Amino acid sequence: MAGKKKGLVMGILMVSILGLLLVGCGKSPEPAKPEATKPSVPAQPVKVSVGILKLTSTAPIFIGMDKGFFKEQGVEIEPQWFDAAHPIAVATASNKVQVGATGITASLFNMVAGGQKLTIVADKGREQKGYSSSALVMRTDLWTGGAKKIEDLKGKRIGITQTGSTFHYMLGRLLETKGLKLSDVEVVSLGKLSSVMAALQGKQVDAVILNEPNITKMEKAGHGKVVVQVGDVIDYQTSAIFFAPDFVKNPDLAVRFLAAYIKSCRYYFDAMLVKRDGKMAPGANYDEVVGIIAKYTGAPAADIKLGLPYMDRDGKILATDIQTQIDWYFNQKMIEKKVSASQVIDEKIFEEALKKVGAAK
Repeated sequence: MAGKKKGLVMGILMVSILGLLLVGCGKSPEPAKPEATKPSVPAQPVKVSVGILKLTSTAPIFIGMDKGFFKEQGVEIEPQWFDAAHPIAVATASNKVQVGATGITASLFNMVAGGQKLTIVADKGREQKGYSSSALVMRTDLWTGGAKKIEDLKGKRIGITQTGSTFHYMLGRLLETKGLKLSDVEVVSLGKLSSVMAALQGKQVDAVILNEPNITKMEKAGHGKVVVQVGDVIDYQTSAIFFAPDFVKNPDLAVRFLAAYIKSCRYYFDAMLVKRDGKMAPGANYDEVVGIIAKYTGAPAADIKLGLPYMDRDGKILATDIQTQIDWYFNQKMIEKKVSASQVIDEKIFEEALKKVGAAK
């Protein structure tokens, strides 16, 4: 009996020792795997219709389409091409397009005053000191004769595109910096930019408001001389990215669109707007971006290089200027009912998108 007990104990000891040896030689138990996280973007890109113009200032959208930045965020851009700014605002407010990229005009504020909804969310171009974009151009013969200042516009015929346009606003603000008013000049609305240039060439007007590359074209042809760059006198948010009422109701998609747009703005800025020693210096992707803009606008590369509008590197809207514009248009009786900038701007969506992209390096 004692022998059987001894054998049983020895057997238990042998099994225990063998178990310890196996544990020592084997692999440690694998830690539990965390649950798979849900993808931050959908597997299939969501189509977003965007009302745009074939302008250099639309560059961030062109870049985002061409470089795949929108698709990274699960967005597929469906460009809807327009020939003028106001129809884009109308299409955006009526949800015919989900996003609008266009100029900020009196007609837009009138739409909001009338109860229509559309939301400004990002920068699409502004007048900024040290960057050539829009300018007051005097007829060469008058400039040679001594009319070289804003004050010299008094009593003159000034050509713009349309009443209530960005050019109208620029002219009025420039005059006010020298104590003049719109009533001190004869404002001539000519419709298209080509008509504005033709009127200057034909001496039907004394001065005009123009943008690049048309400024350089007029100077090279000997028809006009720059009196002042608008951005050197006023900071002015000329155009913006707008969201349609229904699009704002989808915050996830709205944020993802803006995240891609912010990345595109940074790519544009670093390629086109960097300065070294106070002068413009092409970035590493300069020629690539010029090529992308040319691809979507059909404009010659030489013209594109002359007209590179300033944009905030993150695409952040110059919010304080929106109320300045509203007040000015209202005082000029171009807006029927005064509205607040808070009725038009939503910075929260932008801030969420900026968090998603991360701080600029």
